[in-house]
Amino acid sequence: MKRRPWVPGLRFIRSEMEIHLTPDLQARFDRLVDESGCAPEKLIEDALTGYVPELAEAREMLDSRYDDLKSGRVKPISGDEVEAYFREKSAAARRSRPAS
Repeated sequence: MKRRPWVPGLRFIRSEMEIHLTPDLQARFDRLVDESGCAPEKLIEDALTGYVPELAEAREMLDSRYDDLKSGRVKPISGDEVEAYFREKSAAARRSRPAS
């Protein structure tokens, strides 16, 4: 398979989609292309293949949690209550550790 030439700094376009990267991310991406020998299109496709389903799953979970709150199935907890809970949990864990 012949690899298309890659021009560092070039925004890559495929199937009417243009991806804009920050200079830092572009440099990291260029290094990855050079080090892996993979075509830029393949790296983007691989990244999105993993990211898109994960994003959809997170969106579904957030929608479900919002629906639970809105319907009253669950009660919201204030930030102060959450902080107090984790402070107590941390203190309890410190108390239960054996002395060194």
